[in-house]
Amino acid sequence: MKKSIMVDMDEVITEGGFLYLINEFEGTNYTTEDVNGYYMQDLVSDKDAFFKYFITKNQYDYGVLIPNVVEVLKVLKEYYDIYICSAYIIKDIPKKSGVLLLQKHNYLCEKLPFIPVDNFAFINNKSIINCNIKIDDKLENLENADIKILFTSYHNKDYDDEFLRSKGVIRANNWLDIKKFLLKGIENESSSSKK
Repeated sequence: MKKSIMVDMDEVITEGGFLYLINEFEGTNYTTEDVNGYYMQDLVSDKDAFFKYFITKNQYDYGVLIPNVVEVLKVLKEYYDIYICSAYIIKDIPKKSGVLLLQKHNYLCEKLPFIPVDNFAFINNKSIINCNIKIDDKLENLENADIKILFTSYHNKDYDDEFLRSKGVIRANNWLDIKKFLLKGIENESSSSKK
């Protein structure tokens, strides 16, 4: 039986769309270096007006895939069961966040057609997800996994190695790091067993 991997979506599979919409709305050129903390919307001068604008758009029309994610997930899928698990409730507009469900679903279907739609989960409390391995950019989303991989993002760069070790967490700076870690020895074992 294959081990299971939970993979986060935003800032792990795709990035850039939310900040693009902030810049379009504000007429700014913010980068992730300008974000203090987790919530990008803290850059916005009028959150109510921004989110009225935001729900008329699809942030995934403006986001990009993180380098190597598709290639690595395709390889990992040969050895692991992969589940995409993404939060969709935005704290500033919880009752209007449902619009994100279809956007996320359609984006994943288009960009990762090799992952079955049955393996998509949209939930904010990821601690209830039971997978052997979790890959996420938010530390608390890694709870209840045997292997916890923190994907480097703008808001978690300041966690040092000692702190992460104390939490039993491994840092991955990119998808090639993940491939190296999760396939170490597996591909060689698999090819030798086929001989």
